[in-house]
Amino acid sequence: MDLVNRPIYHFAPLANWMNDPNGLIQWQGKYHLFYQHNPNGAYWDQMHWGHASSPDLVHWTHLPIALAPTQGGPDKDGCFSGCAINHNGAPTLVYTGTMPEVQCLATSSDGLLTWVKHPANPVIPTPPEGLQVTGFRDPCVWREGDAWLMALGSGFQDVGGAILLYRSTDLVAWKYLGPLCVGDKAETGHIWECPNFFPLGDKHVLIISPVPLKKAIYFVGSYRDHRFAPELSGDVDAGGHLYAPQVFEDMRGRRILFGWLWEGRSKESQKEAGWAGVMSLPRVLSLNADGSLCCAPAPALQTLRGESSHVQDATARTDSEARLEMQGDALELDVTIQPGDAMLCGLKVRCSPDGAEQTLIGYDRAQGCLFIDRSRSSLSESANHEIYRSAFILQDGEPLRWRVFLDHSVIEVFANDRACLTSRIYPTRADSLGIALFAQGGEARLETLDTWQMHSMWA
Repeated sequence: MDLVNRPIYHFAPLANWMNDPNGLIQWQGKYHLFYQHNPNGAYWDQMHWGHASSPDLVHWTHLPIALAPTQGGPDKDGCFSGCAINHNGAPTLVYTGTMPEVQCLATSSDGLLTWVKHPANPVIPTPPEGLQVTGFRDPCVWREGDAWLMALGSGFQDVGGAILLYRSTDLVAWKYLGPLCVGDKAETGHIWECPNFFPLGDKHVLIISPVPLKKAIYFVGSYRDHRFAPELSGDVDAGGHLYAPQVFEDMRGRRILFGWLWEGRSKESQKEAGWAGVMSLPRVLSLNADGSLCCAPAPALQTLRGESSHVQDATARTDSEARLEMQGDALELDVTIQPGDAMLCGLKVRCSPDGAEQTLIGYDRAQGCLFIDRSRSSLSESANHEIYRSAFILQDGEPLRWRVFLDHSVIEVFANDRACLTSRIYPTRADSLGIALFAQGGEARLETLDTWQMHSMWA
């Protein structure tokens, strides 16, 4: 198994394939994470639900597989994504069985360890009559008044992605209420997967993963009479590697998001590694003053901090980067950079001494964007080398304020409370551990940089 690139503080199963987070819930004080899982290899195939629990969102314990396909049943070809709810004191999973796509239930009576599938499955066997839909999956269920509502990922032929809305008083008999929201195929794809719909502040938020855009999008808007009207939108994460996020509310009233971080290397190298897919760090959601979605790393992550270091007042110019003393492949960085008159500036991470391997996290003043440049991240031909960018403009006098989490093959960047970029890198050299401040077209100054070596979540 490839342990060099395997993260130590991002959740992953012991081996094999993982994708979408499912069934996120806090039950009797413990957090539970379910996830799409193939226990038979590091590749996508007949989906099961893996399971883990945590006291704090950070340290996890692996638990037995929760759901497996039932031969001859409505989920015979896979237990696809869904959610977990508390139904009158009974923990209940609502998920999609396939093929064809149908909606199913399972309940537990032993603290979420084992699950019994409902005899009425599938509780929603077909899409609404007369609709030509492009998908019918990934239920998101919530309580509203005296009933349960379900949002289903879907789309309308030749129109665009859509969320179908259902209502039930018992989770078994469901009535179709109409589309919660419909998109434009040219702008937001033809299928909206993995919907999340929830109140936040004085607004409602809809998060979708549109096919074929390969990213998660959020809408903030108003909800009335079972219809959602978006008012603004944005990318949940612009780093090219976060998809199918799921949001849940914990006992403190926080809306917390986990997302699937897919790999950035060939399928052959994933199989050879023996594992594929990891979970993002937990992110606490809120709304900024302008109504946009803010994602912040959960405070509990600070319990993983180890040895620290502090640097301030370093300067970089076009012909002179500032090499910093700290180094590592499992770090948290808290950095403030004054861009000065530089056209490009930022940090180089996972740098080899000769620069043959390095990843750039930067700000481009001319293009008005943040970026992660992986063009020299790895000497391996199996690794991806695309550059990902996110529109981003600093206000006059505003510095770059970043929280950066490096975890072997994972980079998560939280920028100025209004942008996230998550990427995957696969350095091949054992000495690709360095960090440097860089600038082009002028001078930039590192105001402060605090760094922590991060402990393993499994310790």
